[in-house]
Amino acid sequence: MILEEFNGKPDSLFFNDGQRRIDFVLVYEDESRKETNKKGSNEKNRRKRRAYESNLICGGLQLEATRSILDDKLVFVKVHAPWEVLCTYAEIMHIKLPLKPNDLKTRSSAFGNFSWFTKVLQVDESIIKPEQEFFTAPFEKNRMNDFYIQDRDTFFNPATRSRIVYFILCRIKYQVRDNVKKFGINKLVSSGIYKAAFPLHDCNFSHKSEDFSCPNERYLLYREWAHPRSIYKKQPLDLIRKYYGEKIGIYFAWLGYYTQMLLLAAVVGVACFLYGYVNQNNCTWSKEVCHPDIGGKIIMCPQCDRLCPFWKLNITCESSKKLCIFDSFGTLVFAVFMGVWVTLFLEFWKRRQAELEYEWDTVELQQEEQARPEYEARCTHVVINEITQEEERVPFTTWGKCIRITLCASAVFFWILLIIASVIGIIVYRLSVFIVFSAKLPKNLNGTDPIQKYLTPQTATSITASLISFIIIMILNTIYEKVAIMITNFELPRTQTDYENSLTMKMFLFQFVNYYSSCFYIAFFKGKFVGYPGDPVYWLGKYRNEECDPGGCLLELTTQLTIIMGGKAIWNNIQEVLLPWVMNLIGRCRTVSRAEKTAPRWEQDYHLQPMGKLGLFYEYLEMIIQFGFVTLFVASFPLAPLLALVNNILEIRVDAWKMTTQYRRMVPEKAQDIGAWQPIMQGIAILAVVTNAMIIAFTSDMIPRLVYYWSFSVPPYGDHAHYTMEGYINNTLSYFNVADFKNRSNGNPYSGLEKHTTCRYRDFRYPPGHPQEYKHNIYYWHVIAAKLAFIIVMEHVIYSVKFFISYAIPDVSKSTKSKIKREKYLTQKLLHENHLKDVTKNMGVIAERMVEVVDNNLRPKLE
Repeated sequence: MILEEFNGKPDSLFFNDGQRRIDFVLVYEDESRKETNKKGSNEKNRRKRRAYESNLICGGLQLEATRSILDDKLVFVKVHAPWEVLCTYAEIMHIKLPLKPNDLKTRSSAFGNFSWFTKVLQVDESIIKPEQEFFTAPFEKNRMNDFYIQDRDTFFNPATRSRIVYFILCRIKYQVRDNVKKFGINKLVSSGIYKAAFPLHDCNFSHKSEDFSCPNERYLLYREWAHPRSIYKKQPLDLIRKYYGEKIGIYFAWLGYYTQMLLLAAVVGVACFLYGYVNQNNCTWSKEVCHPDIGGKIIMCPQCDRLCPFWKLNITCESSKKLCIFDSFGTLVFAVFMGVWVTLFLEFWKRRQAELEYEWDTVELQQEEQARPEYEARCTHVVINEITQEEERVPFTTWGKCIRITLCASAVFFWILLIIASVIGIIVYRLSVFIVFSAKLPKNLNGTDPIQKYLTPQTATSITASLISFIIIMILNTIYEKVAIMITNFELPRTQTDYENSLTMKMFLFQFVNYYSSCFYIAFFKGKFVGYPGDPVYWLGKYRNEECDPGGCLLELTTQLTIIMGGKAIWNNIQEVLLPWVMNLIGRCRTVSRAEKTAPRWEQDYHLQPMGKLGLFYEYLEMIIQFGFVTLFVASFPLAPLLALVNNILEIRVDAWKMTTQYRRMVPEKAQDIGAWQPIMQGIAILAVVTNAMIIAFTSDMIPRLVYYWSFSVPPYGDHAHYTMEGYINNTLSYFNVADFKNRSNGNPYSGLEKHTTCRYRDFRYPPGHPQEYKHNIYYWHVIAAKLAFIIVMEHVIYSVKFFISYAIPDVSKSTKSKIKREKYLTQKLLHENHLKDVTKNMGVIAERMVEVVDNNLRPKLE
């Protein structure tokens, strides 16, 4: 191919002739100008590239090659699809195109008479003008006259043109070896034959194009969407969809709707938090812990063997005060509210999604999806289709498919076991390091040391273990991302949707275990199977099980959630903002030979970062993991929705900023919904009811307090004349005889405590000397029964409300259904009328010709 010198404007989107639009750009490095010249591999790459470009030209595409003005080793191949090619592949891909202007699609304001109030939040329609709506139908070349073609240059918009060209690029072969075709631009890029392949941005993000015909959509998106000053405005979803395609549009629509719904959850969560904060001074059991004559005189048993000392209960005074904030009646109210909130969010999102399907014309999208080129390339086996009874090619037999599924499932199972092993390693760390902190931290038994007041062995162990757990989570994430992609590629799904759904399930299953396993351990296992001081339970026969603070493990679970949620948000922002910005800065520093303003549009875009085929996948995954934290463990941390809300407000604008300024333009793709993420969220919503009920029942101390208040504070079990929480702490701590320690090295290591013959521990057991000493007492069984009853009642109540809400709120609103049916009817009517016009016209022509023939034959006879 002859290299032509660029002689146009820097913002030009056309070939050198100024007529043919650039629909795609391919970039390669000229091997003849490389410093290290490997002749064999270079000639092989050059041959493949020539064959590929020759086949592109044979396929109808037009190419123009231009050498870089910043780096003479780079060559840019500009691709243009002429009208005939666009029409042919639009029919193959079943792309819906305009038939006639449509005045049915009107977007009514959801606020009615209060629309004036929200006007400041709306997109300025004088800047971003609303798109004209059309009746559409799948394109057919033989019915071209039915379509609304006013200008051939604008009938296919740039996003559609890029999508068609990318479809062709993915299916053009470049080599045939052993009767196996190798084709597709993705393989050529991954093997280094081409450096990149991408559609062009339409202009610079910071200023408008010099070309007056350019719509400047990138500039408008940056100004009205990605710029920090637009953070309070609604997103211009229609322009996002037009510029980036429906797949990215539906993601930002979902993220925006999720963020709006989080506002309600955040308000209720903050209210519950403030309720606990205001009432923490009225927390009777915390006052007893801190009281020098109650908590200050209760000697607690050592929590590990040999090195751990006896300790006084009042050293946990500060943590008990913090615990009162989260372990309050507001926790129960908020957990029930969130069970209802998540159902409302999912049901109303389905309705919103149906509206977007109608507005964006993706109602019947499933009929358009094609097989992936990687799948088609492996189709070598011939089978009989059960439906059509015709021969078709498949990549492997039924037996081969079973083997692949088995191998993939085994690989996924192995990696999940690896995560569980890492969690066990963290648990062993907790068990071993607790002994070190108990021995090294100050041992002022009165709990007055300023360090010991805030940094107890339990707190130090919890914080360090949470940080280590977070680091391990991020390392395993990085490794497993590559493994999951390899497994899914080996599985070879047929369509891109199947591929993404398969990868989604693998990645989420891994992330679920990776992120949530430590939280599940703290919430439901830590401190539950510890035995008692004279007969503790050991892990692996060596490590003594961890115990919770006297107030339970709820505060530690809150700490774990805060560290993981906060650390994950910070890490993701570093990856999403700082990393591409630094990479682009380095790229600009390397191209210092000329100012960037003189570089053509394709060179400026090449030096941006590639988004990657799975770029949007990671955005979804990040938000779904956050959704799990907000719903699964929200009973322990009512501020989680507030943190998620703040993060998401920033996330929307950060994602918008990086897509408009730091990344190349993605190939526009169609999408009807958010795919496999919808059932995943529904599964999380169902599980969240169970986890929150169990957190309240088993992790918090709410049920034991209620049982004490209503049953054991008054006769026949209690000594008080009226219902009260006084004496609760003394009631929940059992006695142990120091002389009953199996290992005498656990005996009293501190002078001044020889007079104490007993110590206390957190459990409900009979005291020494009782006929059933160290067995669970009646209070224990009352508490267990109350916990189980609470879980059953709470689950059934919330599930009943969820079922009623799901039934009462249809997935598609009645008005949207009517609009869809009405538009379909009018479209069919329009096509039918056009067909009748053509038939009538043809019949008229035939009739005229028949009259002429008859007239010509009869006239001589009559004469």
